[in-house]
Amino acid sequence: MIRADAMLLRFRIIHQLLRPSSSCQYHQIKYSTAHLARDPQIHKSPTQEHHNPYNHLLEICLQECKKIQARQMLDRMPERLRFALKTAKTIHAQSLKLGISSQGNLGNSIVDLYAKCGHADYAKRVFFHLQKRDKLAWNSIMTMNSRKGQFKVVVEDFGSMWSCGVLGNQFSFAIVLSACAKLMDVELGKQLHCVVMKIGLEADAYCEGSLIDMYAKCGYLVVAKRIFDDAVDPDTVSWTAMISGFAQVGLAKEAMEVFEEMQKVGRVPDNVVFVTVLNACVGQGRLEEASHLFSQMPDPNVVAWNVMISGHAKGGNEEEAIRLFKDMIKAGIEPTRSTLGSVLRAIATVANHEYGLQVHCWAVKRGLDSNVYAGSSLVNMYAKCQKMEAAKGVFDGLEEKNDVIWNALLGGYAQNGHAYEVLGLFVNMRMSGFRSDEYTYTSMLSACACLENLDMGRQLHSVIIKNEFGVNLYVQNALVDMYAKCGVLTKARNLFEQISNRDNVSWNAIIVGYVQVEEEEEAFRMFHRMMSEEIAPDEVSLASILSATANLQDHCKGKQVHCFLIKYGLEKGLYAGSSLIDMYCKCGIVEAATQVFSHMPARSVVCVNALISGLAQLSLCEAVNILKCMLSDGLRPSEVTFATLLEACSDKVNLYVGRQIHCFILKLGLSFIDEFLSVSLLGMYMSARENVDAINLFSELPHLKSTIMWTVLISGSTQNDCCEEALLWYHEMRIHNVMPDQATFASVLRACSVLASLEDGRKIHSLIFRIGFDKDELTGSVLVDMYAKCGDMKSSAQVFREMISKNDVISWNSMIVGYAKNGYAKKALDIFHEMKRASVKPDEVTFLGVLTACSHAGLVSEGREMYDNMINLYGVHPRVDHCACMIDLFGRWGFLGEAEKFIDNLDFEPDSMIWATYLSACRLHGDNIRGQQAAEKLIELEPQNSSPYVLLSHIHAASGNWDSVNSVRKKMTEKGVKKFQGSSKIPWIYLKDLAARRRLRAIVMNLNIICLMMTSTPLIWMEAEIASHLARKVTNLRPRLLFNQCRCLHRVRSWSWPSASTFWILSLK
Repeated sequence: MIRADAMLLRFRIIHQLLRPSSSCQYHQIKYSTAHLARDPQIHKSPTQEHHNPYNHLLEICLQECKKIQARQMLDRMPERLRFALKTAKTIHAQSLKLGISSQGNLGNSIVDLYAKCGHADYAKRVFFHLQKRDKLAWNSIMTMNSRKGQFKVVVEDFGSMWSCGVLGNQFSFAIVLSACAKLMDVELGKQLHCVVMKIGLEADAYCEGSLIDMYAKCGYLVVAKRIFDDAVDPDTVSWTAMISGFAQVGLAKEAMEVFEEMQKVGRVPDNVVFVTVLNACVGQGRLEEASHLFSQMPDPNVVAWNVMISGHAKGGNEEEAIRLFKDMIKAGIEPTRSTLGSVLRAIATVANHEYGLQVHCWAVKRGLDSNVYAGSSLVNMYAKCQKMEAAKGVFDGLEEKNDVIWNALLGGYAQNGHAYEVLGLFVNMRMSGFRSDEYTYTSMLSACACLENLDMGRQLHSVIIKNEFGVNLYVQNALVDMYAKCGVLTKARNLFEQISNRDNVSWNAIIVGYVQVEEEEEAFRMFHRMMSEEIAPDEVSLASILSATANLQDHCKGKQVHCFLIKYGLEKGLYAGSSLIDMYCKCGIVEAATQVFSHMPARSVVCVNALISGLAQLSLCEAVNILKCMLSDGLRPSEVTFATLLEACSDKVNLYVGRQIHCFILKLGLSFIDEFLSVSLLGMYMSARENVDAINLFSELPHLKSTIMWTVLISGSTQNDCCEEALLWYHEMRIHNVMPDQATFASVLRACSVLASLEDGRKIHSLIFRIGFDKDELTGSVLVDMYAKCGDMKSSAQVFREMISKNDVISWNSMIVGYAKNGYAKKALDIFHEMKRASVKPDEVTFLGVLTACSHAGLVSEGREMYDNMINLYGVHPRVDHCACMIDLFGRWGFLGEAEKFIDNLDFEPDSMIWATYLSACRLHGDNIRGQQAAEKLIELEPQNSSPYVLLSHIHAASGNWDSVNSVRKKMTEKGVKKFQGSSKIPWIYLKDLAARRRLRAIVMNLNIICLMMTSTPLIWMEAEIASHLARKVTNLRPRLLFNQCRCLHRVRSWSWPSASTFWILSLK
């Protein structure tokens, strides 16, 4: 009875191994083994091992452990293995009490059990206390060390076993040969091969397969193939080893041949063989063969599914990878963390946020999201989908973080252009105790490139060199990219030349850098050099070269690049296809662009945007039709789609289309939630000179106005000659505590330049200095120009001298033109010569300033030389203002014949500027004949302009020809030409027109009415509204320019006329 009860209890112990552990079950095991220890059979014959129930129990435990590992339960339910270990410890403890723990097979079995459960300390402790260590114990220890990756220890254990006089069996040699394969120690493998042959085990299936595997992994495929061919009946292990050997060296074709031969001889391949061949096909990019082979598998396991999903994700078949993942779920195969990482990589590539969210929910439901590997994959997926808030949420939800997850989030912020977030996260990473690696520095350099912060980039470069990361290829590529995007192409080129193992990313960084600074020819040279070094261009390389050809509008080179895309099978890529469409549109070949678009396999929003962008500049109607087709195809337009169309509507002719698009945007509800669209709408109305509409839109926007939006308003007002309004908007911006940026300062300083408002300019300069923008090249150039146009050349020169970088020609032009117009001709020429020494190439504006300086200083020969050098040496084609400046140079200093000859030799018909300049020179020197001719030409071009009549009248008056003076005035009267009355900026102008003076009281009365309306209504009154109101109230009076300054008042509490605002009435007709 006791014997039967003991067997029943043993069954209960094994049954409990298959269920999750709990404290009550653990106590049941302890009770059961204690009851089992009272079995009289144990005490009667403890040395009879084949009758010992503990031996039998341990063997069953080992079998269950093997089952658990074979079913890959370690990843999904590790508690089962832990429960088996607890049971083993209980059995070991009871055997110690009985004094039989180190006897015979029992001790060796305990060692084997601990080893298979992965408990190295217990296994070694029992192993060293064994009275007799047999092959099982040695094999268990070697297997355990092999699983832990301690292959050198495996070899040492084999030597110790051999020294103890224990001859290994086929399993011993298989274990140590596998360690040799991992160590790539073919010499030791050859020695073991000799021993195997000496003891007659070369025909054993285990030794045979291990020898083939060892030689194959060590690269000795000829020897491995010879052993394989000499085998009488190779088993599945040998076939697998041979296939794996070919696959590892990239011989997928040979691996497939061995696999087919295996099937011909009647060997049924198992999942290991299938997975090995799948890996070979996927590694060589033969995804079609892999898919066909996968379909032949009777019952593919999770490893096979993972290989297929990962292969398609890496091979560019992201949609197929996602489909396989769905099929895997339907087949009832439980995905692992490796599966999750592969499918999330595919989702990230196609930026399918919706499905990525579903996979995330699935991972949370199964508890796979808390792993760092899965977390980094989720962060990467959300980053590629431009959902950085979700990526940050995943990051914050992880209890355990390592450098991989930190770098994943850093890279996400860098890829999405969130440079300031990258810097902040880097500080937090360092404070959390994590060290920076090459991926960290790559993200930081991307942030510096995004901000174009050269100083920070240089500091980071020093840290990289100090930490010995300067030779890392990823970091080198990022450094080249950073210096290129910061405009320091010389440094970027030097670093590029220092890279010994340049890859596609290295070439792309330098090519893109040259394209961005519009050095297209150098970009072409680098591309040809890349091809000559046998570096196959990728999609980014060819797309960059397409951008260069688009900038040059060179469709011949564009077609050549198109051929390259077809040759390398990249023409259907999203990036390349969009670049092709853009290139053909900019070259004016709309048919080719449309054809490329029609052959795209998947019409994405990006490709449609590229086509709309190209067509919008050529035919707005065609672009709108593409938008309609886009909507009919079910594609939702993005912000870029509407912004492109709105840019094409930025004129009076197409404004009605822009208003319709505005209405459609409002219908979609995009304008109030997306700042990008709001800025585009403001820019459209400002470019169309619809200031009132732009202001109304600006006031209706519910969200907080950003710096960009204020800048658009200020810049638009300046461009529309409403510089006083631009200043008022700037002050309003400061009242709302919005900090200006470089673009804001550039716009408002231009307004100060037009108004010659030196006081406002100096106040703005002080703010620029306080917030640190005074070192910015653009801001410095505008400051130089502002001071020069305001006549303060001392301040202009000081700002110019304090500029750190003077690579921009604008700052040099501002100094030259400023000195020239303010009468400092010599200084202007000195700046020009200094500019040439600084290797800054002069442009049209430079020579205009130089010629002006020569004209004012009387340097006729120098001016003639400068004009010739401009054409012949610098390749600058003369504009009308250059020619007018040369005529002024000749005419001002009495060379009227030279001026007349210069006009006759012009390659275009002289316009009013040319003849007006020449007429002024004739008047200065009293040349009646030439003056008469010039005046007639000018009157012919501009019959209603009073200037030629007045100048001709002055010429006749100076020579005493009063009859001709009266004749000129008579012609003015007959043609109704009136001289425009000039004025300074004074509050009031008294007119000679008595009828208008009698209406003066009506004008003042209506101004008072307007003041009352402004105090009672919290609206913004602009110049156009006030002028139109006056025009309606004051009949028969048409104000040419009623108000030169108008204050924008939101809530006027009190109004005192005229101190609160001054109105300057210039003229009335």
